[in-house]
Amino acid sequence: MNQTIYLLRHGETVFNTQGRYQGELDSPLTTAGIDQVKSVSRLLKLLVDAPNEWTIYSSPLGRTIQSTKIICDTLGYDFNKVIIDNRIKEVSAGSWSGLTTKEIEATWPNLIKNTDSYNWYFKSPDGESYDTVVERASKWLDSIKDREKVIVISHGLMGRVLRGVYKQMDKDEALRLEVSQNAFFKLNNQDIERFCYEYEEL
Repeated sequence: MNQTIYLLRHGETVFNTQGRYQGELDSPLTTAGIDQVKSVSRLLKLLVDAPNEWTIYSSPLGRTIQSTKIICDTLGYDFNKVIIDNRIKEVSAGSWSGLTTKEIEATWPNLIKNTDSYNWYFKSPDGESYDTVVERASKWLDSIKDREKVIVISHGLMGRVLRGVYKQMDKDEALRLEVSQNAFFKLNNQDIERFCYEYEEL
């Protein structure tokens, strides 16, 4: 079986515009975020033959559900057929959820030391560890191995981990992968291909 997975991220949220880390909190899509999802959906529709032959998975968090409904509307896919899966929700930031980097630095300065913009997220005292997230990403990928055509709507950091597990990358390499809200990725034959709606009409 030649499996294809399209991996998408939710659109821009209010918290995104404020520089707040969402984790498993929620924040609605902005107008720009809604437009992003609509544009990504139109590009996806060009690539997906017979949408109803695909299985769509979504994180249970509100921003992904909102994005998934837009994607389903564009594809002509029944939202009630979407599989909501907790294993693909965003990484929990624990008590850092909803805060900005400055707010975190002010309260937990020692935990931020010797970190960079990629790995600091996993220093939250009561958040998830990288290994825990890798485990649930691995279990999810294993659970869909018999599905030939999969579309998944997830998150920025979780999307990095999913691609990292798929390509068997080490932690540093996986956490440096691109996160974008105007692009999505095709996972096929152990390769990852990027699609961006900016080039939709070229």
